This record gives sequence, structure tokens and C-alpha cells, in this order.
Amino acid sequence: MTDSTPKNLSYKDAGVDIEAADHFVSTIAQIAKATHTSDVVPGKTAYAGLVRPPLEGLNDPLIAATCDGVGTKLILARDAGIYRGLGQDLVAMNVNDLLPAGAKPLLFLDYIATGKLDPDALTEVVTGVADACKLAGCSLLGGETAEMPGVYRDGDFDLAGFSVGLVDANRIPDSTQIKEGDVLLGLPSSGVHSNGYSLVRKALFEQGGLSLDHVPEGWDQSLATVALEPTRIYVKEVLSALSQHEVKAAAHITGGGILGRAAKIIPTTMRETLGLHFNSAAYDIPKIFGLIQKCGNITDEEMARTFNMGLGFIIVVSPLVAESLIATDETWLKVGTVIKRSGDTPGVELGYARG
Repeated sequence: MTDSTPKNLSYKDAGVDIEAADHFVSTIAQIAKATHTSDVVPGKTAYAGLVRPPLEGLNDPLIAATCDGVGTKLILARDAGIYRGLGQDLVAMNVNDLLPAGAKPLLFLDYIATGKLDPDALTEVVTGVADACKLAGCSLLGGETAEMPGVYRDGDFDLAGFSVGLVDANRIPDSTQIKEGDVLLGLPSSGVHSNGYSLVRKALFEQGGLSLDHVPEGWDQSLATVALEPTRIYVKEVLSALSQHEVKAAAHITGGGILGRAAKIIPTTMRETLGLHFNSAAYDIPKIFGLIQKCGNITDEEMARTFNMGLGFIIVVSPLVAESLIATDETWLKVGTVIKRSGDTPGVELGYARG
């Protein structure tokens, strides 16, 4: 005879280890606490983070909020065993999106979902998040870690982030003031950032047959190191420009690439008469883009529709402001101009040389 008495199941039997999760949360709580600015109100509740918004000097304060993730760059990070940079990617994709509205990052929240908790890998991710929050000047206020067996396989995880910022209504860039002859200033990207990795993987590793540890000719780093270079955080440079000069518009170059994101700089009502011309000789295009294009046999237009192509952030200013900004911060590059459109002139004129 067999014992037909059902087993006394536990949550751990179902794949969720509460004790391991509690230990992980305790560990990362200390990492998060180290990012807290003086605006954070401690110890009031265990269920929500509290922040006293710094409203001094703001006549008409507005809240800005963003939400984004890291995408399939996660797969390369997992395969390479390099996790910390993902934390910066997650923060950067969010706080950089606050900047076109003129907003200063105030707080950040993260969401980590996984099939089975890997404390070492995910602690690396959260450490990267915390380091990036310090760079952005915001607090890692809290987040959620969800262990979901059946939804994710062991070893798989996903990341999402949420940032909140503040801006004075009269300091939001006014793109309706853009006119012919205005200057496009750009900040270089650190590489692919966190967009287009489904195409990166398809081109380099499936069609190109390359491996993560491959060192292409003329490179001094492996493909994994270059492909996983974290997204650059632009908070310091952009907020400095906004506080000292009239910036008419700004764009964070993410999904949709330089063609899609730059095109949004011009207001819809002005796109029949104004366009953007980029001088590709004014900035460097990271070598990895040339390799992606070669392996994938990708057209110039498709590259520009997918990737940042070396420019991670763009602002529009008058010629006088451009001169002043470049004189005080050489990080800014004069990358193009606002032009008059007529007939079949494209909204964004962009060319570049293959790497």
C-alpha cells in the first residue's frame, strides 16, 4: 500500500524561498540607504518611501516621472556574467528621460523579477543601481524583488525602473521657439547604451558567428566588455546647461535611434518647414556600430533608426548660446543645425561612414 496523504507543501516547495529573499532584501536595503539624500524622511513606515520635495526656488513646481527597462541587453549580461553595469543602464534610461523636460531627478525605484533568486548576481545589479543614483543625485528610495518560478526560468530575470523628478514650469524647454539657424549640441554616447540589443545579438552572434570573448582586430577589449558598456548618465551636464542658458529643446537618444528621437525635437506643427541637419564628422561613431552593421549587412538608415550612433543626448540652442556652452564645457559638441525644409528635404539629414 502507498501513503495517499498529500504532502504538506511550503512556499519553498513551489520555488519561492522567503528566507533567502528576506536576506537579499536586507542586504540591498543597506546599499539603497547609502544613496539617500537629505530629502528622504526615514523611519515613518515600512510600506512606502517618503521624500520631502525640495520646492525652494520653484514658483510653479511640476512632477516629472518616467518608466523604462534595460531590454535584451540582460541576455548578454547573463551570458557574460557581468551584471553591475545593468544597474547603471536602468537608472540612466530613466533619469536621462527626465532631462528633456528640464526636470532634476529626485528619487528612483527598481523592480527585479526572476525565476529563482541569485543573490550574488542581483546584488551586483542593485549595487550598480545605487552607484548610478549617486551619479544622478537622486535617492534609491525602494523597489520590489519578485521570485516567479514558472514565469521566468532559473537564471532569467528582468529589470524595470521608475524615476521621479521636479521642474519649475517656466524652466521647461520651449521647442516652439526653435528657428532656422539654431545649433544642435550633442553629448557623446558611451556605446550602444540600452537599445537595439535584439538586433545586436542577431547581427553579431547569430549571423556574424562571433563570441562574447572575441576581441575584434584593432580592439583592445573583448566584445562582451564593449557591448555591455553602461549607458552614460547626462544629468550633470544637461542640468548645468539648463540652469545657465536658454535651451529650446532636448532629446535623449534611445529607442528609435538618432533618426526617430532627433525628429521629435521639432514640434509637429513646424515639421513641414523646419528640419535637422547633422554633421557626422563632428563626432566619433564607436567601432561597435561598424561591426554590427558589417555582420548584419544593415543599411545606414536602419542603423540610424535603431541606434544612437555615437550621440546620446542632444539640445537645441541659439548660435550665441552654443558658443558660450562649448567655451565653458568642451564635452558639448556642435553636431548640426536647424535647417529650412522645402519639397523633398528630409526631416533629419544624417550620414555617417561605416566603421
